[in-house]
Amino acid sequence: MRKEFAFAALLCVVLTGATSSATAASKFTDLSGNPGLRSESALVLDPDGQVVYAKNPGTVRPIASITKLMTAMVILDSDLDPDENITITRADRDTLQLTGSRLGYGATLTRRELIMLALMSSENRAAAALGRSWPEGRDAFVEAMNRKAAALDMTDSRFADPAGLSPDNLSTARDLARMITAADGYPLIREATTTRRIEVRPWRNRGPLTYVNTNRLLKNANWQIELSKTGYLNESGRCLVMRANIGGEDLSIVLLNSFGKLTPFGDSNRLRKWLLAQR
Repeated sequence: MRKEFAFAALLCVVLTGATSSATAASKFTDLSGNPGLRSESALVLDPDGQVVYAKNPGTVRPIASITKLMTAMVILDSDLDPDENITITRADRDTLQLTGSRLGYGATLTRRELIMLALMSSENRAAAALGRSWPEGRDAFVEAMNRKAAALDMTDSRFADPAGLSPDNLSTARDLARMITAADGYPLIREATTTRRIEVRPWRNRGPLTYVNTNRLLKNANWQIELSKTGYLNESGRCLVMRANIGGEDLSIVLLNSFGKLTPFGDSNRLRKWLLAQR
């Protein structure tokens, strides 16, 4: 009996070790060549957090609407009612970049709907309203964003507003990879950032408003995207972060400061082609 137990225990250890080794072995190691990305900063991590590709991953840059992922996490960490109605006010207007919005003053949506619009369509007033309606106020909300960043060990990051409109929302590709990993643990964030189209009714006596996702790669059948967020300011350039399955592996992808509206998407396709060519 003891010998049988010992053998079973040894077999378990061997199998566990073999399984662990198989799990840890990424297809994307010791890669040759270069994907030729045009983004100024880029980082790709495998499922174990190992670097697959890096370009200036520690450079601190403005991150624009990538900020909204942190906004959503802070809201979802709280015990605030996702079905509570929140009404857009003048306090939610963009006085920094002077962007417009179809959510006029008096528009009313639930907190959950505002999260959906902020993430999938990068609606600035939706994100501003989420921060403004924080029980202790907007400034306290921004403090909560920075505490969350510290808890995630995002040591080179700083948040200044809920919508990402200030160029003082700063981070690195390395820190944003940590944020992607954390955000992937929130089902609503995964749902919102991969929903291609949604209708909402902010007014009782008017028709619906239709919003679409800012990540055009979601329409591409070659991509299996599990989480994403785009961002743009003049100061930040075009930005894109994603969790996507490529070649059977869930990869974290960060692309920052791209010039040209389509460059992050082009970089994503160049990156995917380069990775799959290694197999």
